[in-house]
Amino acid sequence: MDTQKKHKPRFSFEFFPPKTEVGAQKLQVVCEKLAAVNPSFFSVTYGAGGSTRDRTFATVQDVRKVSGICTAPHLSCVGDNRDELVALIKRYQSEGINRIVALRGDLPSGMGAADGDLKYASDLVRLIREETGDHFHIEVAAYPEKHPQAPTLASDLQAFKAKVDAGADSAITQYFYNVDAYRFFVDRCEKLGLDIPIIVGVMPIINYENLLRFSSSCGAEIPRWIRMQMESFHGDATSIAQLGEEIVTRFCEQLLAVGAPGIHFYTMNQAEPTLAIWNNLGIGKR
Repeated sequence: MDTQKKHKPRFSFEFFPPKTEVGAQKLQVVCEKLAAVNPSFFSVTYGAGGSTRDRTFATVQDVRKVSGICTAPHLSCVGDNRDELVALIKRYQSEGINRIVALRGDLPSGMGAADGDLKYASDLVRLIREETGDHFHIEVAAYPEKHPQAPTLASDLQAFKAKVDAGADSAITQYFYNVDAYRFFVDRCEKLGLDIPIIVGVMPIINYENLLRFSSSCGAEIPRWIRMQMESFHGDATSIAQLGEEIVTRFCEQLLAVGAPGIHFYTMNQAEPTLAIWNNLGIGKR
């Protein structure tokens, strides 16, 4: 963990592009609330195969305008056209965007991997560097518990190394709830000479049923003790939210104590759950 401790902690928030005008108005309020704590940046997700390309671009512009905070678009490559990706990268560059979250991404239903020009996130990182040099700070994904489609932990680590070698500046993890998984992952990265900051992606526990569904699809483990605690409330939303806040706050405290260089909150376009954890941690006083 020594490599991570040398980096100054940073804190950021993630949004998804709203589908309706009501959702857009709600996100504007959320942005204003979260901007008040002065995060390092916001990020905006990108749908499978570019399915939210226009909405992601518009949301990035709206969030920047409302908040005045640096805002990073997510960009995935699998199933997408190289020329269209280059055009979008150049468009972000011309708009003064200087940070991108570069991902492989998920394929839309019915589409094969061969339908796109780039196969891996490392290919996308390399493309961004070839087209724009050092203009962008490039974030990539990391998987302390292994990417669900990776055959082994070793192959997953090599895929991460390929992204770093291609020019990634820092990484954001998939969410997880096991501190040892993070420590072990970082230690293995350090043994390979990978010294970029590996920021912890944190999912506040807001809705337990939704968390179960997300975790099933992305391969994130929910420890048995958390499952047992949550299920003991029999769907009591208030109790679940209160316990979730306590669990995630303690989790963040432990991660920061072992040297994690920052936290990226998956807000689900809600301000209050993330702000509650933020205030519990006393981040604004650091």
